[in-house]
Amino acid sequence: MESGDSMADMSDITAKKEKMPVPIKDIAQIGVMVATMEAAKMSLLFLPNVELVTLFIILYTLFFRKKTIFAIYAFVLVEGILYGFGIWWIMYLYIWPLLALITYLCRKVVSLWFWCLLSATFGLLFGALCSIPYLFVGGPTMAFTWWIAGIPYDIIHGIANFTLCLILFIPLRSILHRITGQSQKELQL
Repeated sequence: MESGDSMADMSDITAKKEKMPVPIKDIAQIGVMVATMEAAKMSLLFLPNVELVTLFIILYTLFFRKKTIFAIYAFVLVEGILYGFGIWWIMYLYIWPLLALITYLCRKVVSLWFWCLLSATFGLLFGALCSIPYLFVGGPTMAFTWWIAGIPYDIIHGIANFTLCLILFIPLRSILHRITGQSQKELQL
């Protein structure tokens, strides 16, 4: 093999890297986001309506912006593969992106209490948001009944989200600062 051939091979590899629609770094970051959300969810499965996915989506949206949407849909796909594709899966297709959108719109807020209250409110409204598909399946009565039956779990969800955000938001944000190298100013926090 001549040195000219290896140089041509290297330029082909470089050209292919430049043509990649999604950089490898982004794919890796999205993979890590999905893995941490899934691992966190699985680690708390024994506690009803206690989860870290809400907190991770808030933090990931603050740090990774639009990449979070790709991570959310990959997470939802993994959830469907692991647990089946039922009506709950359809709910996940709009509930988690809604949280990312709200977070993005509020990204300039610096108050820990705001993020705790957003997290808690999202948990409290989770059942109401999940009842939307039941409007189409069984009408308003079915959707309302389904939501009302789940209110005790929504209360647990809201309290757990508030508590977890209060305890973990600042330490996890600090870790993401170090990992990403983003400053407070870059994050607009």
